Amino acid sequence: MKCKILHESRGRMRVHAVVPRMTLEEADILEFYMKAQSGVRDCVVYDRTADAVITYTCPREKIIKLLSGFHFSDARKFLPVHTSRRLNREYEEKLVAQVAKFFGVKLLIPMPIRIVMSAVAMTGYIKKGLESLLAGKLEVSVLDATAVTVSMVRGDMGTAASVMFLLRIGELLEEWTHKKSVEDLAGTLALNVEKVWVRTETQEVLVSVQDVKIGDLIVIRTGNMIPLDGVVEEGEAMINQASITGESLPVRKTPGGFIYAGTVVDEGECIVRVVKASGTGRYDRIAKMIEESEKLKSNTESRASHLADRLVPYSLGGTVLTYLLARNPMKAISILMVDYSCALKLAMPLSVLSAMREAGRRNITVKGGKFMEAISEADTIIFDKTGTLTHATPKVAKIITFGGQDEKEMLRLAACLEEHYPHSIANAVVAEAREQELEHEEKHSRVQYVVAHGIASTIDGKKVVIGSRHFVLEDEQCSIPENENDKVDGLDAQYSHLYLAIGGVLSAVLCIEDPIREEAPDVIRRLHELGISRIVMMTGDNRKTAEAVAARLGIDEFRAEVLPEDKAAFVKAEHEAGRKVIMIGDGVNDSPALAESDAGIAISQGAAIAREVADITIGADDLYALTELKELSNSLMDRINFNYRFIMTFNTVLILLGVAGFLAPAKSALLHNASTLMIGLKSMTNLNDDEYKRT
Repeated sequence: MKCKILHESRGRMRVHAVVPRMTLEEADILEFYMKAQSGVRDCVVYDRTADAVITYTCPREKIIKLLSGFHFSDARKFLPVHTSRRLNREYEEKLVAQVAKFFGVKLLIPMPIRIVMSAVAMTGYIKKGLESLLAGKLEVSVLDATAVTVSMVRGDMGTAASVMFLLRIGELLEEWTHKKSVEDLAGTLALNVEKVWVRTETQEVLVSVQDVKIGDLIVIRTGNMIPLDGVVEEGEAMINQASITGESLPVRKTPGGFIYAGTVVDEGECIVRVVKASGTGRYDRIAKMIEESEKLKSNTESRASHLADRLVPYSLGGTVLTYLLARNPMKAISILMVDYSCALKLAMPLSVLSAMREAGRRNITVKGGKFMEAISEADTIIFDKTGTLTHATPKVAKIITFGGQDEKEMLRLAACLEEHYPHSIANAVVAEAREQELEHEEKHSRVQYVVAHGIASTIDGKKVVIGSRHFVLEDEQCSIPENENDKVDGLDAQYSHLYLAIGGVLSAVLCIEDPIREEAPDVIRRLHELGISRIVMMTGDNRKTAEAVAARLGIDEFRAEVLPEDKAAFVKAEHEAGRKVIMIGDGVNDSPALAESDAGIAISQGAAIAREVADITIGADDLYALTELKELSNSLMDRINFNYRFIMTFNTVLILLGVAGFLAPAKSALLHNASTLMIGLKSMTNLNDDEYKRT
């Protein structure tokens, strides 16, 4: 693609695409293509001007090469199922049309016709108000209808028209922000499943999910996310389908049962015949689920909404009382022209949804506003160690064999088993085998995954198990070859150990180097500064390893050799002690604790079930996303509290000035509606404009 550089500074470039006209789809293709490239921090494409602003950390020459080699047709695969660009354009045009219509009518249409137009427009508000009254409720719609009707009856057409105009603008802004947040959330709740096991006549083959065709048989095991809609052909499994159907408990699926893309296997294994291609229907189901879900509302937002409705009778009562005491209709109407409800119901949801959108731009997916409120109020954070405080890509440091086994063969076998259940340690084993160019065929029989323990299978008639020492030597009661106990006792505590046994005899121990994330100590320090009083690390590792890691990180306390139920029990105990708890993990074994906590946070490259159960997902690049999330959540609650104080104070002052006779009803309405619009627009702005400084 031909481009012209319009402006550039260090790490930032603005270019113009030399094309006759850029469509909305083409703008999205270019934007998502650039965002997907390594070294590109962000890219924003403006379709009207065909300009793109790119911020990057890679060499400048790479950006030039990417742009020069770009073709819309080739890059279409980077385009997600849905984007927000078309929605934004739709509401931009609606807002412009409303503003143009309001001022156009005011300037060009004669007064008699304007009266008729306003009378027609007010019928909608009167209808909503009557419906509310007939339902036995005094809600904001009653107040809106009364304010518009009284203004019309008094002949104050300017006030009536202004009130209706500002109400329409507020409704559009709220609807726009809400729909965009839903689309953003639906987009970020993508499957993130790139490959899937396909069963052929002779073996299982790992292929790209894009290459799977309708009718293919795919293998789904414990902890896997189901990437495609299908029907169970063999086996049975307990499926967590809360993200699609809202059911809180896993559902048993047997042959003939239908399963949905995006659901997760809690337990079991099944063969599924694919009935829908990749991406079909998944987005619409998620969007519908979010629309119907109360998760979008934080507790503070819900309280503000209820408070807004509760204040309506007081506004109406104050109007009547003022008229009875002062016998002055102008003073009475001044109260009616000002209410707290509009601003409260507009500003609070806009603040929450805008914060969620801002979090999304920072590669943080938040499934509901109440979870940001929980982050702000939390005083305890629980970290899983492996893959969270340590790098998500540990490495195999060395392999210790027993009974004369060959080191390469043991690595080959371990990789063969581990690749079926991807986790940070499993990935390390598979990566090491790949690096040593050790290819293997699927010679083992059915693989069984035991949560938090290991994997069991059969090869050449012998049972093969791989996992923790507890699982292999105690649960499975595998023996150590004669005269080799010293090798087990002398294992270096700095490593995580993966035990492999064949036929009931220990055959190898894979020593996994799990380096601590470089940023982790600073993140722990920052979290303390941001209000977290207790930081706990939990791990299945032995006490010595856990103690060493905790000391290096500045962790307040730790728990070693814990099982999934231990983590969940700890969260429950913290709740009973009156503390708000955040849990951060990336594995299948973290899922119970993630579900139990006030806000469960999963690492995006962790196990599928952890991402599904978690309330928030952060990128795997580094842990600074946690401090950014905490800071963003604190700022959100500060904004909500400020909005509340401002709305209550400003509107109370307007009412008092109106009752005292210092403000006419028209001016009160104008100031009230202007302040409502101002606080709404302010609530849509970013909470933290400056990039978080990692110092």
